[in-house]
Amino acid sequence: MSAEIKSKQFYHEKSTALMDRHLAQPNWSLHQKMALACRILAAEGHESALAGQLSVRAEKPNTYWMLSYGYGFDEATASNMLLVDDDLNVVEGDGMPNPANRFHLWIYRQRPEINCLIHTHAPYVSALSMVGEELAVAHMDTCMFHDDCAFLKDWPGLPIGDEEGEIITSAMGGKRAILLAHHGQLVTGTTIEEATMLGIWIERAARLHVLARSIGAIRPIDPNLAKEAHDWRYKPKAVGATFSYFSRRVLRQSDECLH
Repeated sequence: MSAEIKSKQFYHEKSTALMDRHLAQPNWSLHQKMALACRILAAEGHESALAGQLSVRAEKPNTYWMLSYGYGFDEATASNMLLVDDDLNVVEGDGMPNPANRFHLWIYRQRPEINCLIHTHAPYVSALSMVGEELAVAHMDTCMFHDDCAFLKDWPGLPIGDEEGEIITSAMGGKRAILLAHHGQLVTGTTIEEATMLGIWIERAARLHVLARSIGAIRPIDPNLAKEAHDWRYKPKAVGATFSYFSRRVLRQSDECLH
C-alpha cells in the first residue's frame, strides 16, 4: 500500500512546530547581536573600510543604535555602539555617528515595521550595481528576494543629505531590500537576525547573477513557487537559527565582539 500523500501545508505546519520546539536562540544582548552581525558581514566579504553601516531602532522613540564611525565591521564590539537621535546627535556612548547613516532615518520614519538596516558595498552587489540590471531571483536559495528587492537605477550621490534619504526611501516602497545603482545594497529587517540574513544572501544572489550571466541567459522561475520559497525563508525560527550558525562561525575565531 502506498503512503498517503499529504499537502505541503501539512509539512509547513509540522516543520514550524518542530522549529519552535528545537531551535532555541542564545540570550545575546542587543549590542552583542549588533556586533555579531557586523562581524558576520565582515567575514562574508561585506567590509569596505568604513563604508558599511548597521543601525537598529532603539526603545526610546526616534532614537537608534549604530556602530561608532571610525570602526570597520570586523572591529565591532558590544562596547563601541552609539545611541543617536533623529538628527544623528549622540545621546549615549562616546564617538561619532557615521554621517552616511542619515538616509537610515528617512526609512525608519516611513517604515515602522523595520527595526534594523544594513548597508554595504559588497563586491558582487557593487559589480551588479554598475551595469544597470535589477537583481535576478532565479534560484531557490535567493527566493527571499522574490518581489522583495527594489532597484534604484540612478545614483543620487553621496548619501549624507536628506535628498538621498527621500530618494532611496521612495524607491524602496514596501520592499525589504534594494539594489542601489553605482553604489551597493540596503537590506532591512524586523529584527537584527532577519536583516543580517538578507545581507548575507543579497551578496550571494548577486554573485549567482554574475556567474550565471557569464555562461548564458538567466531563466526565470515560476513566481508561485518563488513566493512559496520566499515565505519559507522568513520563518522566524529558521532566521534565528541561520543567525546563530553564522555567529558560531565568528565566535570560533574570537569572542571579543561580545565584550
